[in-house]
Parts: sequence; structure tokens; C-alpha cells
Amino acid sequence: MSARGRAIAAVVLRRLIAAAWHTRCGLRRGQRRRQAVALQLRLACEELGPTFIKLGQLASVRPDVFAPETVFELERLRDRVPPVPIDAVRAILTAEFGASPDTVFASFDTQPIATASIAQVHAARLARPYRTVAGATLAAGSRVAVKVVRPGIEATIEADLAVAQRWARRLERVSRIARLRPGALLEEFRRALASEVDLRNEGRVADRFARDFADDPLIAVPRVVWRHTTRRVLTTEFADGWTLDKLDDAHRSGIDARRLAAHGAEVFMRQVLVHGRYHADLHPANLMVTTDGRICYLDFGITGRTTPAQRIAIAQVLAATVYGDAARALHYSRLLGLEVTEEQAPAVHDAVAALMREHLGRGERPDIRGFALGFLGMLADFRIAIPAGYGLLIKALVTVEGVAQAIYPDIDIVDSARPFATRLIAAQLARPERLQERVPAAVRAALAELLA
Repeated sequence: MSARGRAIAAVVLRRLIAAAWHTRCGLRRGQRRRQAVALQLRLACEELGPTFIKLGQLASVRPDVFAPETVFELERLRDRVPPVPIDAVRAILTAEFGASPDTVFASFDTQPIATASIAQVHAARLARPYRTVAGATLAAGSRVAVKVVRPGIEATIEADLAVAQRWARRLERVSRIARLRPGALLEEFRRALASEVDLRNEGRVADRFARDFADDPLIAVPRVVWRHTTRRVLTTEFADGWTLDKLDDAHRSGIDARRLAAHGAEVFMRQVLVHGRYHADLHPANLMVTTDGRICYLDFGITGRTTPAQRIAIAQVLAATVYGDAARALHYSRLLGLEVTEEQAPAVHDAVAALMREHLGRGERPDIRGFALGFLGMLADFRIAIPAGYGLLIKALVTVEGVAQAIYPDIDIVDSARPFATRLIAAQLARPERLQERVPAAVRAALAELLA
């Protein structure tokens, strides 16, 4: 075993012992015990560095595979890495551009404004005007953000993944773990990481998001400066404002926080249910409220997609959920692929109704996260597998709640979602030819029934 393999094994063993200690001592039971195990997994990822932080972040958008406690704990993964020395950054820029950054840019700040496991970001100013893909012109002297891949990160990822692949092959011999297909899952994550390390992919996704929301006056997406973008460097328009982790009451006083929060929630649902591509890494440092009162999306390294059929089916589950209709929510969930037997259906219905009353009732502000954890736990109790599309819906709802509350803490996200859900379904019904092409008859019938 390599030195890196031994180091990884030591961290994993130590975290497993810590998790086992909680279990053997009886300090945590049931859900709290699972949360303790998930915590040790997150701490292990952070301790093991960039590759495992990214693997954990990718796992956090797969509630169809991992336990809810694991998914929501891994959402908290944060990069804690020292900045790359400026000489190494300059060397990368010179190699990529064929010229010193002092000649490429009018100015280049030596101190990074953000550091992460894959790359770090520096502020700079354009030496010459630039016309974006959308036709806007950035004048000479305009501030830009220059994202530079950390030196040697590709080799680090490959070495760590080779170790992880050997572990995955061993885990596939364990019957309780084999059903997760760890080898195939790791290969999926390998492809995602390879895509993220090539910053041109992030630039293309950012341009698509900018097109999707070009007509929305409350949404901003920094425009890509392709002239200064390569595989290892991404240059974008600079966004002025406050990331959500730094947004305080003083900042909120200058904006319509309630309107912005409700709109931000709707925009995320539009990503999932209308455009079919969504930002899958919406932690507070990746969202900004700009100085002119818009929501700005940053860092498109991790995104997800939904098919047309998934979008339609998910919309129906969303609508039934926000209107508190357990019977319809269960009905549409089964259309989406939730395999509930006829024998299970009455008990599952009662459990869903109870969760809705407990977490989504009108008496006080709804608790989407509590509902999601309870729902996923209920499915586990009934041994019901979670379809990928359904896990996406639950993750989306929790994400929407967290983002909206970071902007306006008192928002009622369920109440805010109702108008959008109704408009979306009405729009789907207005295009029957698309429904005929893309979704089964049962889903088309369910759409009509919902608005009956």
C-alpha cells in the first residue's frame, strides 16, 4: 500500500472507531446515531483534503443513494485549504496565456479573494475591452474574477481515486454495501471531477445559465471572458455584493429582502422544473446579493440535470406537497417511480399525512428540512427505494428553503411556492403536444386531475 493509501486508511479507521464508540456506548440511538456516523464521514472528508471534499460534495446531491443524515451532513462540507503562493499562480497563468499576467491584465491582485480545494480566485482588471457572448461590452479597466486551478490538483485527484477504487472493489464484496454499486458510483464521481477541473466546462454552464435568466431583472450571472479562459483558468465579470454567509441585517435593510428571497426560491425551482439544469452546490458562499439588489450565482462547478418527463412528474409532487395533499403526493410519487406496494400504501399515506401536519402545517412557519428528513427516514423504515428524480425533488426543496431563509429569515417557503406550482402546471397543460411526446398517459391524466 502506498504512503497515501496508508494515510487514508488511518483517517478512515480513526473515524470509524469514533462512530463505533457512539454506537457501543449507547450515547446516540436511531436517527441521532446515524447523524453521528454522518458527522464522522464529513470530518474524514475534510481531513483527507481536496479529492474527498469533492467526493463528499458530489455525494450530497445523491439522496437516492445515500441516507438522508449523510446527505444533509455532507452539505456542510467546506474547503479549508491554504492559498497557493502567488509565484505558482503566475506560473500557471503564464503557461496558459503564453504571456505574463502583467501583460494580459491591466492589474492583477496578488492576494486571492477566495480559496477552495480545486481552484482559487484573484481579482484583476481587463487591459482591453471585451465583447461577451451575449453581446455586452466590458470596458478596458473593468474588474474581473480570475479563477486558477491549483497546481498538481489533477495528479492528486488521480492518486486519491486510485486508492478509493481499490476500497470500492473490496466494499462490493459486502452484501449490505454492494447494492450501492460503489465502483460504478465512484466512476460517476471520477467523470464529474474531471469535468470540474476543466474550467471551460464551468464557463459553458455559466453562459447557459446567463441565457436562461437573461430577461430576469433580479438574477445576475457573471459573464465569461473567453479571451482569458482556458482549461486551467476561468475569467468572468466581477460581481460586487455580499455572499449569503456574510449577509447581515445592515445589508438587508437596503434591499427588498422578502421579495428577493421568494424570487430566489422560484428561480431555483425554475432551474429544476423548467430549464432542466440546476446549480447543485448552493452553499452560502456560492450565492451573492449584489449591491443593486439582485441574486448572483457563483461557481457552476457542480450542476445537475432533469429530463422533461422528470420535470413534469416532479412538478406534480411539488404541487401536491405544498398544498398539503398526502393522497395526491403519494399518487404522483408512484408515477415518478416510488415503488410503494398496495399493502404498504395506506400506512405510507398516513405517515406522509402526519409528516405534513407536523412540519408543513399552517399554524407556524413550515420546516422543509424536518419534513425531508422525516420523509426519507419513513421510506427507509418501509424499505422503499428512492428514485433519482424523487431524491432530487426533496433535495431541491431543502436547498430552496436554506437559500431563501439566508436572505429573509422569516419567509414561508411553502406559501411562496404555491403560486409558482400552479403557474407551472397550467403552462404544462397549455402544451399538450409536448406532453404527448414526452410523458406517459398516466402522468398526463394526473396533470389534468390536479387542476380539476
